[in-house]
Amino acid sequence: MNPPIVDAKAPVTLVAGGPLRRSELRAALKRAPHLVAADGGADRALAFGAEPEAVVGDLDSLSSAARARLGARVHEVPEQETTDFDKALRAIRAPLVLAVGLIGGRADHALAALSGLMRHQAQGGGPVILLGAEDVILAAPPVLDLRLRLGDRLSIYPLAPVTGRSAGLEWPIDGLELAPMARIGTSNRVSAAAVRLEFDAPGALVILPRGRLDAAIRAVCPAADGAAPVRARAR
Repeated sequence: MNPPIVDAKAPVTLVAGGPLRRSELRAALKRAPHLVAADGGADRALAFGAEPEAVVGDLDSLSSAARARLGARVHEVPEQETTDFDKALRAIRAPLVLAVGLIGGRADHALAALSGLMRHQAQGGGPVILLGAEDVILAAPPVLDLRLRLGDRLSIYPLAPVTGRSAGLEWPIDGLELAPMARIGTSNRVSAAAVRLEFDAPGALVILPRGRLDAAIRAVCPAADGAAPVRARAR
């Protein structure tokens, strides 16, 4: 395995080339101060006044202006078997990756990102959280403990057949077989402040409201809570 391009002690914000609001980038950088771009995500970051420490991808969507400006920080990975999101995740070693610019736009791009998120987990990668305008999405670990608010939306979407157990949900998942072409677990509701989800195999996405980003971070990477000061600030 090749050494990582970015080896960070603090969490990393990964910006991709999809729809992105300044508020999302600011929220990510506040919690994950290192900034990395997946291909054309560098143009998104630069447009908001933030310079990536590294750009990773096949570079088919990176502008010539951004490439010239960032110079040696641009790392081309020419293979076409994986997405730029996959390539960037492979290039990062960090306690947590917060990824923006991946959901909320084209459906095929969002589906590819969700598949990449699950593939990264299956390959033993570290925790990754996708942040969008409405949602926070993560690949469920075997056990996930969350502190949430009563009535919060919590969706479980299986990308593969999974079974498990839950505590603190209005509709428990105990004894259910979840699968993408059968029963799914969307639009559940939190019924207790402490929520525990247990899964017998990988394959489930957990989707929370955007306002529960910090709860998701604490659940998958407690050491990242209260990250270092922001270095790459979005103006």
